[in-house]
Amino acid sequence: MTNPDRQTKAQRQNAAREKARIMREEAKRKARRNRFILQGSIGVVIIAVIVVVVIVIVNVSRPTSNAGPRNMISDGIVLTSSTTYVATPGIAHNGKPTPTTQQDDGKAHITIYEDLQCPICQQFEQANSAQIGQWLDAGTATYEIHPISLPNLDAASNGNHYSSRAASAIGCVAQYSPSDFFAVNTAFYANQPEENGHGKTDAQILATIKKGGASSAAITDCVHEEKFKGWVQAASNRALSGTSIPNSSLKQITGTPTIIVNGHQYQPPTGSQGWADTAAFETFVKTTVSGWSPDGSGATASPSPSPAG
Repeated sequence: MTNPDRQTKAQRQNAAREKARIMREEAKRKARRNRFILQGSIGVVIIAVIVVVVIVIVNVSRPTSNAGPRNMISDGIVLTSSTTYVATPGIAHNGKPTPTTQQDDGKAHITIYEDLQCPICQQFEQANSAQIGQWLDAGTATYEIHPISLPNLDAASNGNHYSSRAASAIGCVAQYSPSDFFAVNTAFYANQPEENGHGKTDAQILATIKKGGASSAAITDCVHEEKFKGWVQAASNRALSGTSIPNSSLKQITGTPTIIVNGHQYQPPTGSQGWADTAAFETFVKTTVSGWSPDGSGATASPSPSPAG
């Protein structure tokens, strides 16, 4: 009896050849698919690399703006009380500062060049901030604060560059919350990191600013972006390498703090408590400004100084 399901030898060979053909076609399809996937992956990687390169080139070629904060046209902010200030535009990119014109009005016009990482500045600030604030609010003084960054202090935070970052950050306060500048400046010294330490993060700097009463999305973005980094460098160079410090006989700033009262530089007297001597500074102001007294009883008040036009 013949089995109809039984294949002949020729049929079996044909079936094997067909199966082999199908397997070869499937292998070819898989190879093509894998090749397309590989080519696509390589293409994605190449595009990603190109995008990164373009971003780097754009960022490198884009010049850093050295435009200054608003209310600091002189490279410093002029405070007329602990919460009021002389409003000014900022210095334009590649522009020059406009020195403050100080009136002969019987007031103590105090100017300070400070580095927020400077421990001696901290001594002066912690000893004198409260009394300067009282003089400001009594209308017997103005206070022009110039934040700068000394190269040696900017290098004294193990790569954190706290000095220049803090100066840029307080520039953000001058621009977006100037009425809080005096309090924020005080807060920076109350929370000054240790010299040769590790500086502070952006979050810690923003926390310090908030302790001084300033807090906004604009300030946060400004700090994160180091918006005034270029200005800090330009203003510091002008102070340290220039030929004339306005309202003084000084040619350059050689260290911080540099404090000038009505054209005269303050140096702590021999035998005093140094920069931490509150009484010594008040005595200097009294002897420098004729007829001056902290409460105004010995001087006649006149308009506050305004930027020279």
